[in-house]
Amino acid sequence: MAVFCTRVDVPLSEGVDMADISAEVARAVEESGIRNGVVSLFVEGSTGSLTTIEYEPGVAKDLKRAINRLAPPGEDYEHEKAWHDGNGHSHVQAALLGPSLCMAVRGGKVAAGTWQQAVVVNHDVRKRTRRVHVTVIGE
Repeated sequence: MAVFCTRVDVPLSEGVDMADISAEVARAVEESGIRNGVVSLFVEGSTGSLTTIEYEPGVAKDLKRAINRLAPPGEDYEHEKAWHDGNGHSHVQAALLGPSLCMAVRGGKVAAGTWQQAVVVNHDVRKRTRRVHVTVIGE
């Protein structure tokens, strides 16, 4: 069993903003030399998340709209009452999508569908560079 660790730093605008990190994940899997196993992704920060989508402008816009409908900015959030930082919705949005993503590695490649990309999302009310930890485990 082998383990390979790296990270990807992704600068993003205020949320909801997202970026396709599939190429970086594929590069990490290739560099790892692992043929079969799993690639685990984890984004630092409670206002960042990871998911998979077909990363094209229409779906990206649809996802942004859906996220903002689920936890809209400007609503009454308890977080705001304590911290007054304007990002209560950001924490809820990120929690709904989650901070991690796990993908299969087969034959030295990420086993993703043709229209399935790994995407990091910033939900915060300010620009963030999202740090994504990439861990490839297998043989």
